Amino acid sequence: MKRNKRNLQNSGRQLPIFIEKDEDDFYVVECPLFEGCYTQGKTLDEALKNIREVIELILEEKDNQKILRSYRPREISLHTITL
Repeated sequence: MKRNKRNLQNSGRQLPIFIEKDEDDFYVVECPLFEGCYTQGKTLDEALKNIREVIELILEEKDNQKILRSYRPREISLHTITL
């Protein structure tokens, strides 16, 4: 079973993440593909390292492995609005 997890983690798949700098100057990172998949870091590198670790933990669950296997992005874009 570990082999399947490793194959998913090192598959070269690209996952969407959102990065935002909060009011305390921490980078907050979220992967919207998985519920509750978010973390933070003082630097961008730290935040990216942390989100990889969170995703690895999430992929220990079979249901999340199924989500990753079925993920086929067609187009990803980011839009903002002004209120």
